[in-house]
Parts: sequence; structure tokens; C-alpha cells
Amino acid sequence: MSSYQRDGLLLFVGIGVLLIVASTIGWLLKRRMKSPNSVIDNLNKRINAWWVMVAIFAIAIFLGKFAVIILFFIASGIALREFLTLTPITRYDYWPLLFAYFIVLPLQYILVAVSWYELFCIFIPIYGFLFLAILAAITGSAHNFLARIAEVQWGLMITVYSISFIPALIILPIDHYQDRNLLLIAFLVFVVELSDVLQYVFGKLFGKHSISPNLSPSKTVEGFIGGIFSASLIGACLWWVTPFSFIQAGLISLMITLLGFLGGLVMSAIKRDRGVKDWGKLISGHGGVLDRLDSICFAAPIFFHVVRYYWV
Repeated sequence: MSSYQRDGLLLFVGIGVLLIVASTIGWLLKRRMKSPNSVIDNLNKRINAWWVMVAIFAIAIFLGKFAVIILFFIASGIALREFLTLTPITRYDYWPLLFAYFIVLPLQYILVAVSWYELFCIFIPIYGFLFLAILAAITGSAHNFLARIAEVQWGLMITVYSISFIPALIILPIDHYQDRNLLLIAFLVFVVELSDVLQYVFGKLFGKHSISPNLSPSKTVEGFIGGIFSASLIGACLWWVTPFSFIQAGLISLMITLLGFLGGLVMSAIKRDRGVKDWGKLISGHGGVLDRLDSICFAAPIFFHVVRYYWV
């Protein structure tokens, strides 16, 4: 067994132990309650959903590079659909949407798969941005033009461009870290998602002061502090699966958890603007795929470029 396989197995065994502990606590809390409790029921739904999501992610990680790329390609496609479902679509948007789904989405991930950094990094912000506007203009309708095209552009940037930076970590030639880049992906996803979970737990246990009641009433100061710093500490303790030192892993964990929190606020603002609580209902207890990836959407591109700038 290679060091990569051993460390990966150890990491996911640790995550499995955490899930077993969480499932046990959830089961005990439910048994102690004499009447149904919505908070505990929601917590148990989230834990059950995490079992499934961790299993899918672990399988992709151990299958290798292309399995991870395909996984996030599928996730981007579902997330893009969830995003655009909440936007008003007219018959004049037919060609821009076809271009987004059948050209931009697959081509972005093909560029990641062939490790063409110079093009995948600018493909959507430049070429996708310009051609979407051109296709929308060719339809001949000026009605609500700017809002219509901007929503599709935003959807591509968030759900395709940003998410594609997660599997793009594979292409980074990091010194003394060859063949271990998949562990870097696991580190990013685990720390950011763990921060979300811990913010939820600390918020339910100790939360009294809402950070932004108009955007996300469930986010509290206590949950933010407890979740961010505990996830950053755990991230520091995972330095052994990364090319970072203990302190570097802690600081980078702090950076990506803060970005994840701020990204979640932005996505909450979009949802509130559309009058919905969740992006979708695909994942029981978690909403849609985009509800799980909204934090990572904002953390992944910056994490990628920090690693590329300092470690490549």
C-alpha cells in the first residue's frame, strides 16, 4: 500500500469514526425526547445524508483522477440546473442555455482533465462571458436583456467555473507531493464542509446573536466563532495529508473557512432574493447540491491559486 493510499484510508476512517459518533449522539437524543423535535430530526437527516455524500466522495477519491473530475462535472451540472431553475427563463434564452449546458460546462472540465491551466482559468470569465451575450443578442430581444444574461453568467461562474477549481487541484505539480493531490482535494472539501457543520452545531447549542437575520437567520456569532476556529484547528491537525506545515495548514484552513462562510452569505442573499430557502431538494436534510457546495464555490478558486503561487 502506497503512502497516498494509507493516508487517504486513515483520513476517511477518521471521518467515518466522526460520523459514527454523530449518528450515536443523534440516536440517543432522539430516544431521550418524548415528543418529536424538529431540530433533532433535522440533525439526524443531515447526518444520514453525510454518510451517503462521504461514501460517494471517498469512492471517487480512491478510484482516482478521472472519477473525481466526473463527480464534480456531474455536481456542477446539477448545481447549474438548480441555479437556473430559480431564474426566469424566456424563449429567447434557448441558445444561451444550450451553449451553457452543452458547450461551456463539458469543455471546462475537459480543459481540467487535460491540465490546460492557461485556458481553463480564463475560458468562462472571458470566452463564456462574451459568447453568452452574443448569443442572447442574436435572438433579437432586448427585454430585460442585462438581467437575463447576467443570471446565466453568474450561474456559470458559481456552479461551473468555481467548482471546477476543486478537481483542478489535481494538475498542480507540487514539489515532494506527487501523486497525492487527491488528498489536497479531500482536505479542502472536508475542512470547509466541517466548518459548516460545526457552525450549525455551535449555533444550535450556544447561538444567541444573529449575524445577518435578513440573509441567513440561522447563522449566529457564536456559531461562526465556534465553527470557524474549531474547523481551522482540525485543519491544522490534518497537515500530514497536505504539503503544508502545521501552522500553514491552520492559517489556510482559517482562510478557506472564512471564505466559505462569506460565500454562504452571498448565496443566501441570492436565495432570499428569489424567495426560497434551499436551492433544491435532492439531498434530504441538506436541500440541493448547491446548498452543499455554496461555501466551497467561494473557497476553491482562492485556495487553488494560493497553493499554486506558494507551493508550485
